Order: sequence, then structure tokens, then C-alpha cells
Amino acid sequence: MDDHNLDEFRRRWQEELAQTQTLRKRRWPEAAERRPRRQEVGPGRGEQQASGYLALIQGLLEGAGRPPVARATRAERQEAASRSRSPPALHAAGGGEQLVDQLIRELNEMDDVPFFNSQLPYELAINIFQYLDRKELGRCAQVSKTWKVIAEDEVLWYRLCRQEGHLPESSISDYSCWKLIFQECRAKEHILRTNWKNRKGVVSELEHIPDEALCGAHSHNGMVIAGYTSGDVRVWDTRTWDYIAPFLESEEDGPGARPHVSFVRINSSLAVAAYQNGFLNIWDLRTGKYPIHRHEHEERIQALALSQEDATVATASAFDVIMLCPSEEGYWQIAAEFEVQKLVDYLEIVPDTGKYPVAVATAEDLVYLLKAEDSARTLYSGRGHPVTCLDVSANQAAFGVKFLAWLYEGNKIMLYSLEAERCLAKLGNSLGHFTCIHLRDSPPNLMVSGNMDRRVRIHDLRTDTVALSIPAHQLGVSAVQMDDWKVVSGGEDGLVSVWDYRMNQKLWEVHSRHPVRHISFNSHSLITAHVPYESVARDPDLDHFTTHRRHQGLIQAYEFAVEKLAFESTVPICRSSCDTMPGYNSDLALAFPDGI
Repeated sequence: MDDHNLDEFRRRWQEELAQTQTLRKRRWPEAAERRPRRQEVGPGRGEQQASGYLALIQGLLEGAGRPPVARATRAERQEAASRSRSPPALHAAGGGEQLVDQLIRELNEMDDVPFFNSQLPYELAINIFQYLDRKELGRCAQVSKTWKVIAEDEVLWYRLCRQEGHLPESSISDYSCWKLIFQECRAKEHILRTNWKNRKGVVSELEHIPDEALCGAHSHNGMVIAGYTSGDVRVWDTRTWDYIAPFLESEEDGPGARPHVSFVRINSSLAVAAYQNGFLNIWDLRTGKYPIHRHEHEERIQALALSQEDATVATASAFDVIMLCPSEEGYWQIAAEFEVQKLVDYLEIVPDTGKYPVAVATAEDLVYLLKAEDSARTLYSGRGHPVTCLDVSANQAAFGVKFLAWLYEGNKIMLYSLEAERCLAKLGNSLGHFTCIHLRDSPPNLMVSGNMDRRVRIHDLRTDTVALSIPAHQLGVSAVQMDDWKVVSGGEDGLVSVWDYRMNQKLWEVHSRHPVRHISFNSHSLITAHVPYESVARDPDLDHFTTHRRHQGLIQAYEFAVEKLAFESTVPICRSSCDTMPGYNSDLALAFPDGI
């Protein structure tokens, strides 16, 4: 290659490069100022420029008597680019070869610009994009116009809403822009979490029955049921903000003393109450306040369980455990009956078992697996070591064991597989015995427990270790529940504490006179029940409100939802029906300060 041809090549190359830079500055002046060192070109211009360079190089090399040059591969161009960055003394060739290497380096930068012209069917692209999360879909929408259309498809964002638990009962045709709905749900979720952390919301005390003490309470998805020493049963629907609850009638209603309520349970459609005389009443919340079924036991009912998904009730009386469920015609009947060796302490129904119900019962040091189509089977035998608490999920059962042997090994939680009927893990090693476990609705591979040693423990089921131990309540933990970021615990001291277990920090706490016997919360509400140790009501002839309240018990509902905060938050006593004595009628529109 002579000097004249080399000078001509250098001049034409510099002119085309200058024209390209000028054109890019006119189109994208801000991008050119932000990235002055990199020269990017569009696909059409880059291909024309690259083809012009190769034609010019081939013409120059043919004139110099050298064979034509084929277009270099990507690996060759990268190798040439790395050589071009080395000091000039390392180049054995002259200025012409350096110029060719620099040109190859520029071509390599052109190929770094992605091209997305692949011809894929739209349905196949949707199937590929469905494996991406919201952040990845947002990044893909910035690639090109075609990818933006695919990444914002309604099917993808509808699936994301369902996966994260937003609007689970909605169909894809209910909204026209599911991406916007997803963003609104995320914003509400963020505000709810902030309200939980700052204790910003509305608190209400559910109306009590005068002259009577609370015996038991339970809640499910905003529905609350309570039983009293008078034999009365009340139900509240906190979702409608109606805290004046009706009574559920019983066939024994009439003159004379009625037996105390022993246990109460509720789900979305049924309410169940067990009495000290062995009677069991079942109400259908959709039909009215009178019971649809009544069952009589010969002995006192020692344990009661109600399925959260369907109409299955299990009771334990003396040495018998029965399961009740309606037939296809709607008549209640005994679906299964079992005989156990010892008195039952705890009873739970396993969720999602299909046609035949399954229950788990603990009787002192024994744990039974009760299947409707089979006889009672012993899942665990403690050999004198009593079981202190129980909870079940769809395929596992967890129960605490209090070891009393002279060779002390520490109290533990036994985790069993219900399908294989074998022990999966032995968790914990504490001085105090475990009093409560929450397994059913816990995050995957996590479980939370409370202990008499005043600690709340979060167990990692993958490694069989305690992930976090929190000193919580001075008199022991009586109730506990967790979700993906917080733990709510209640103690024998009457404290309800909310913890952010990711930060190992207590957010806030509230106190009541009586021990916490029930805790249930979801993303926007919290229900707590404080049941006294002794169900003792005051004498109606003694007009002393303080003495009565000491034995009464308390149920509180906390609401953190965004749309509910505009409701005027009044002191709980001002939500009563004001039908008590005139001296206690304080119907004042008092409001809480910021934070409950």
C-alpha cells in the first residue's frame, strides 16, 4: 500500500466518522454530552458504514497486491482490539496495519448494539416472558417498541397480581390495565406496611356483654366470635365496620341458668360453640341466628376444631373423637368416630385433604393421626413426656414436647410428615416448655413458636436451627403469628407486641389486664382476645364497674387499611350502644392523636 492510497483512505475515513458524529449530536444532543467517549450508531447507518469500510479496505489491499480480506469474526475483532490497545512499540507492522486494527475495533463497538429482529410468534414470546418478575419486565420494556408491547401484556401483569396475592378473586376481564392495577396494589401495600410500623390506624373494642365474663374467642378473615359465662355467643363482622354484634340463639334460651361456653370457632360460613354440659351448636352465618345442627355428648367437650376451608367439625369428649360434616342433601352426620387411649388436649383439622377429612389430636404424651376412612393411628408416643402445643399444615404437623426425664435434653418441637408419618426434624432446645406454635400460614420453610422462657423463636426448617430468638414477654408467651416480615406475639402479662424480625426490632406494643389467648392478623387488620384466668362474673346487685371489668375480658380490632383511616376514630367506649346505665353513657366524639 503506497503513501498516496493510505492518505486517501485516512481522509475518507475521517470524513465519514465526522459526519456520523455530527448526525448523532443533532439527533440526541443530551446523550452525546453524557457519553462523549462512545460513538453508537443505528443499525442501518452502522451496516452501511461497515460495508463501505470493508469495500475500501479490499480495494486498497488489491491495489497493493494483497488478497482480499474476509469480514473478521467477533472473537478475531476482540483480539485485534486488545492488540491495538497495547503500546505502539509492540506492533511489528506499520501505520497501515494499526489503522486497520483501529477500524476493526470500531466495528466491534458497532456489534455491541443489540438487534432484536428475531421473528417469534407472539404467543411464544408471552410464554417466555411469563417467567420474569416485575423488575425484569420493566427492564425488557425499555429495550424496543416490540419488547415494550410484549412486556406490558395484560396476561403477564394479571399473573403477577395473582402470584403476589393481589385481587385473588378477580378475573382478567375485570380491569383494562392490569399493570396500573398492580402498581396501585403495590402502593397500597407499602402504605399498609408503613401504617403497621408506625401504629397508625383505628382501634376498636368490641362490645361486651354486661355482667358476664369472656370465656373464649376466635376469628377468621375478619369474622370474630366470642362466648361468655352466660352461655351467650356473639359474632362480629369487622370487615363492614359493624361492631354491634347480634346474638346467636340457642335452643336452651329461656329462664334459668345456662352452661358456660367452653370453646368457640368460626370460618367464613359457619360458627360453632361448645358448652360445659357437652352440647354443641352449629350456626350457618348465611341463613340466620338459629343453629342448623345440635349435637349432644355424654361428657364434657375437651377440644374443638373447625376446618377453615369447608364444613367439617371435630370434637373430643372423654375418650372419643368424632368428625361432623353435612351430607350431599345438607343433613349433618357423623363422618368418622375414633376411640383414643387418653383424654385429648389439642385437636386440629388438616387443611386441603379432599373428600375425606383428616385430623391430628394430642392426648397427654400421645399424638394421633385421624383419617376418616381409617382407624386412629399413633403418630408419636412420648413415653411420659406430655405434648404442650400443636399446629398443622397441609402435609406437616408440629407439636411441642416437655421432657421430664432425669436425663434432661431440653424441651423440643417435633416436626412430622403426615404423608410419610415419620419425624422430619427436632427443633429447639429450651429450658421452658413450648406453649404455642404457628405453622399453617407461616412463610415457606419458616415457623414461629412461643415458650414459657419468655422468648419467641423463628425456626428455619431447612437447616433445623433457630434463625432468631427474641426476648418478648416476662410471664411467658401465650399466642404468636408471623408473616413475611413481622411477628405478632401475646403474653400471659397481657402485652401484645409487634416485631420486625428482619431488623430484630420491636415496633410497638399495647397492654391489657388479661392474658392474650388469641391473635389473628392479615395485611390490614389485627384481632386480639384477652381472656381472664378465671371466668368469674360480678354479682349484679353490686354496682361497681371496676370490679366487673376486672373479670370481663377484652376483644380489640385494629384496622390499618388506607380506605378506613378516613373514618373518625373514637375511643372504644364511645362505640358502645349506650344502653348501659345512664351514669356510664359517655357518647363523646373523642379522637386518637397520631398513632394509636
